[in-house]
Amino acid sequence: MKRISTGSPFEKTMGYSRAIVKGGWCFVSGVTGYDYATMALPDDVADQARNCFATIRKVLDEAGFTMEDIVRVQYTVIDANLVEDLVPALGEAFAEIRPAATMVIAGLIKPEMLVEIEVTAFKG
Repeated sequence: MKRISTGSPFEKTMGYSRAIVKGGWCFVSGVTGYDYATMALPDDVADQARNCFATIRKVLDEAGFTMEDIVRVQYTVIDANLVEDLVPALGEAFAEIRPAATMVIAGLIKPEMLVEIEVTAFKG
């Protein structure tokens, strides 16, 4: 088993890994829209999602996976009214990959967080 960290302060204080690789699987924890190098968070939900996908790509690369290996995604969005603005960023990331997906409308741990994206990748 391999643990991967992005260096986010949340990982240490909350006691989790950004991703776990076990066998042919890579489980990526929910990623919010921070740029983890600067800890900046855009105000726009689509830009937050783009940051999520940039982090996910980086983590998958470190784990030896690609975006094309993603088989499942869960989106958590804080407000259904944001979904229309979010959709273009989702299409940019997954139009050709088309993993199994779930979208949940729920609160996140900080009010400025608008979306959280969790993925599972598999190399069979």
